[in-house]
Amino acid sequence: MRIGELAERAGTTTRALRYYESRGLLPARRDAHGHRTYDERDLRLLAQIRTLRDFGFDLEETRPFVECLRAGHPEGDSCPASLEVYRRKLQELDALIGELSAVRAQVGVQLERAERARAELAAESLVPGGPEPVCELGGREP
Repeated sequence: MRIGELAERAGTTTRALRYYESRGLLPARRDAHGHRTYDERDLRLLAQIRTLRDFGFDLEETRPFVECLRAGHPEGDSCPASLEVYRRKLQELDALIGELSAVRAQVGVQLERAERARAELAAESLVPGGPEPVCELGGREP
């Protein structure tokens, strides 16, 4: 098949395919007229790349999976190098989850502080001579 058909079947662009070729992820086979030619194996490589990219893997991280498929393995993640990429990605994700959990905890503390301050201000506004309530948008409450 030609590059346009492969791009359509893979749900990508010819530009992306040329880029993958330049990075050595997609083979650069040519017919007698110099046109790029592809087969079902190439479609399978692209499906593997796309799946990993959808999961947040960068393009270079897909290389061991592609090489595993090219070596004739039935699955791109059945080779030791692919398993190592999975392990690294899980460590990376665990670290990000930890960072996000810490940020979430900080935002929760700030929210509690802000709610207490707002409740105290509201209580003071009920006291004669206390401050007038102020609208969230910057004006006075009606």
